[in-house]
Amino acid sequence: MTSKQLRQKFLDFFEKRGHKIVPSSSLIPTDSSVLFTTAGMQQFKPYYLGEKSPYDSNAVSCQKCFRTSDIEEVGDNNHLTFLEMLGNFSFGGYFKEEAIKLAYDFLFKELKLSLKDVIFTVFEGDQNIPEDKESAQIWNKLGVPENKIKKCGKEDNFWGPTGEEGPCGPTTEIHFNDTEVWNLVFNEYYQDKNGKLAPLKQKGVDTGMGLERLAMVVQNKNSVYETDLFLPTINEILGTNEKAKRIITDHIKSSVFLISEDIFPSNIERGYILRRVLRRAIRYGKLLNLPKNFLIPLAQKVVEIYKDIYPEVKSQETDILTAIQNEEEKFEKTLEAGLKEYNNIFSWWDKKVAMLDKEKVGEKLTYFSIEDIKKLGRKFFDLFQNYGFPLDLSLEELKNYLKMEEIFKEEIINSFNEEFKKHQEISRVSAEQKFKGGLADDAEKTIKYHTATHLLLAALREILSPEIYQKGSNITTERLRFDFNYQQKLSEEQIKKIEELINEKIRENIAVEMIEMSKGEALKTVKISFDPLKYGDMVKVYKIDDFSIELCGGPHIQKTGELGHFRIIKEESSGAGIRRIRAILE
Repeated sequence: MTSKQLRQKFLDFFEKRGHKIVPSSSLIPTDSSVLFTTAGMQQFKPYYLGEKSPYDSNAVSCQKCFRTSDIEEVGDNNHLTFLEMLGNFSFGGYFKEEAIKLAYDFLFKELKLSLKDVIFTVFEGDQNIPEDKESAQIWNKLGVPENKIKKCGKEDNFWGPTGEEGPCGPTTEIHFNDTEVWNLVFNEYYQDKNGKLAPLKQKGVDTGMGLERLAMVVQNKNSVYETDLFLPTINEILGTNEKAKRIITDHIKSSVFLISEDIFPSNIERGYILRRVLRRAIRYGKLLNLPKNFLIPLAQKVVEIYKDIYPEVKSQETDILTAIQNEEEKFEKTLEAGLKEYNNIFSWWDKKVAMLDKEKVGEKLTYFSIEDIKKLGRKFFDLFQNYGFPLDLSLEELKNYLKMEEIFKEEIINSFNEEFKKHQEISRVSAEQKFKGGLADDAEKTIKYHTATHLLLAALREILSPEIYQKGSNITTERLRFDFNYQQKLSEEQIKKIEELINEKIRENIAVEMIEMSKGEALKTVKISFDPLKYGDMVKVYKIDDFSIELCGGPHIQKTGELGHFRIIKEESSGAGIRRIRAILE
């Protein structure tokens, strides 16, 4: 049975049993406390808390998920960063007995899988939560013998919440050949931000089964990478290092799906995670001596596999391939130099070892001081800063060089993060100084782009919503980058209207006025609200007719006609509920 047939069989099975098929939600969740969608239940979270569900009480989905919690295990038989989660959900409808029976019927009657190598786990209870005896009894009633039911603690058989707080509860899991394939969660508690549990008014069922792992079992394979979801890609990679080939295959798939959601490589948040997996794939490609731009044909294979299931990967294919090629070329330029730096770092270790008492050189790391370890963290930050090497890539290089002890790994990470925070603080102070009395870079082009951002914000508020505010801005002599709050991707028609409105104001050649006024008067005059506590008694207000009236430090051009022609070259996501526009003046 192909994975495509298996995916559809699961959805059909539950639809016939009173579940509404719900499409996968975005990999970018609405819950701002988490970076990515990691489970099928995330889009249904409000319905477990009593909000009325548009799907009645039961739903079924195949959800795109992205996780980095197991990134170091990627390359074994069953761990992935991108996966498809099959799940059935009930919000105040059925509970344990029907959920367990549905799972049993699908696996052992519908798919006719053997019970021979299956183990069922249940929650053994702890001092706060009672043992889940009911689930064990239900499995027994279905014919599962006692010796196949195993009791486990909270770490294994209690799930949730996603994010800082939310629904959670005990689980019962189904393992094939020691691999967890299906996890049935019984949401009966609400955990607050302090970790305190309270009973939910409405109990619910939330199950999750990785399609890749189910395909491994159904197709009788030893690894998820041997299924039809991976073979077309992995067969394109030359080399004998199986783990490296698996990591590349997983990471290119993740990258394709992340970019299809308008996430692009950067040094912050989701963009940093994308950069991390892409550069990790490139590094492993280097170990296999793969040719330049080797990721492009692999990305095309991924698009081919999923184009009928997730049309966005096909419609965004050009952007996906361009972003991957740009990142690969950018990292290639610094990869060789960065690898030489690793050699320098590790030769420093060797020199330290040589200075040690020969009798103490059994375990190399044991005799290094904490300061030595912190120094290593600082060196890894320099590699990140100068060459774009993510920390986990540096830790992998170190692990390949010598045996790491967890305590030192933590010290290295802490030292790296300390340097990162120092760098952020320096950048913050620098930015405050730069804009304290206007732009530090007062080049004519930079000033034009500064004025253009005022027109852009005004146009966004007029075309999209008066509730739009600036969330970030970066200006160079070549382009402007502007972040703003908005939940949806802009359509081509919206982008065209924004450009037309701005260029109309440019053609009108409006005078840009600066008026000094009292803070109280400014509060009544400006179109964008501001925090009065952050400003002195007198403020500067820049006015472009009645179209844009904003508090600003300047400087600005004298008339809008000096801007030429405004063109948006890119519109993308910059985070949950944040969009980013890149534009140029021609």
